[in-house]
Amino acid sequence: MTEHTTTLKRTLGSFRLWGIAVGLVISGEYFGWSYGWSQAGTMGFMVVALAVAAMYCAFIFSFTELTTAIPHAGGPFAYAYRAFGPTGGFIAGFATLIEFVFAPPAIAMAIGAYLNVQFPALDPKWVACGAYLIFMTLNILGVGIAATFELIVTLLAIFELLVFMGVVAPGFSWSHFTTNGWAGAESFSGLALPGMFAAIPFAIWFFLAIEGASMAAEEAKDPQRTIPRALGGGILTLTVLAIGVMVFAGGVGDWRALSNINDPLPQAMKTVVGNGSGWLHMLVWLGLFGLVASFHGIIMGYSRQIYSLARAGYLPAGLATLNRRTRTPHLAILTD
Repeated sequence: MTEHTTTLKRTLGSFRLWGIAVGLVISGEYFGWSYGWSQAGTMGFMVVALAVAAMYCAFIFSFTELTTAIPHAGGPFAYAYRAFGPTGGFIAGFATLIEFVFAPPAIAMAIGAYLNVQFPALDPKWVACGAYLIFMTLNILGVGIAATFELIVTLLAIFELLVFMGVVAPGFSWSHFTTNGWAGAESFSGLALPGMFAAIPFAIWFFLAIEGASMAAEEAKDPQRTIPRALGGGILTLTVLAIGVMVFAGGVGDWRALSNINDPLPQAMKTVVGNGSGWLHMLVWLGLFGLVASFHGIIMGYSRQIYSLARAGYLPAGLATLNRRTRTPHLAILTD
């Protein structure tokens, strides 16, 4: 890979890197995972989620070794390039780019649809375009500003998940959670295994994309110290939140009513506090921060991947240009 004298600015400490790592994933705690219940049941899905959490913990601790040894904005691209040469780097880099470039439009439309529910006059497509403009601008203004914003919205999203657990706790019953919990059966048997295997993708949803934080490694201060703290703390945070959200949501009533919907947390809370509760409205509003955190974090991720690929000669060299004042890859940010 060609060396350049122009590099990204090292400004990020452990706490803001942790915010990026958790923020990339936090929307997955709010929706999407409950479809795993329809396949495996609550108990079966819990076993699957714990197994996936163990896999991700092992993966992240191994990934941390690579990130600290090669603190490069390309993340997986840089590691594959070092190990397998230009062809391996090309494959890994573009595979990662596809993952991160296709995700933001979907999340932007989800933000638009979310606000359209609250304000029917708003066109979700225009809201999505507005979200792009706002968060691309934040990223261009500087990684310090972008990472601080990411940390704030991530903390708000975590706070809302903790509020959810506290509000529904009075209605929680372990028997609700375990009833028919093994793919519709009361106890484990081999018949539950097909559903448990089918639920694996939904368990991955709790942790998917945390590895994207590695693409901020080139902007980390003292990466050998800050990155292990950030990624290790991030995966532990997400594991605790995933278990808490699953258990409390599934224990407030008939979990089967939540297993095929895209908003399990508001529906679970509604079971406890009713439709008109202020707690429910707060959950709906603050839940938006989960989407915003993931959207904003993924913009940071794809822009660094584009910048790295351009700097290495796989994309037009102009995309590796840095803003002279903010030292951010502004053209890469605007590319998506």
